[in-house]
Amino acid sequence: MTDNELLSLRNLGKTSVQWLRATGIHTTEELRRRGPVAAYCAVRSRGFGASRTLLFAIAGALQDVHWNQLDPTYKQQLLQQLEEQQK
Repeated sequence: MTDNELLSLRNLGKTSVQWLRATGIHTTEELRRRGPVAAYCAVRSRGFGASRTLLFAIAGALQDVHWNQLDPTYKQQLLQQLEEQQK
């Protein structure tokens, strides 16, 4: 594991990586294991003011695409999963 592993992923900058690390996510494998929705929820539960863009950024990072290029159907599925998780 390198300290810059998450920073090398598309869509993730210093702040989002710091937030992920604060939740215990330090590697791409840990991020993949948690998945975009759980990782986003973990960041929010720590009190960080992440917008839903972070959710899409994480999903895009795991697919190596810019978050704006995610399939709209997939984005909707992520939002539905998020809604279910927040109930």
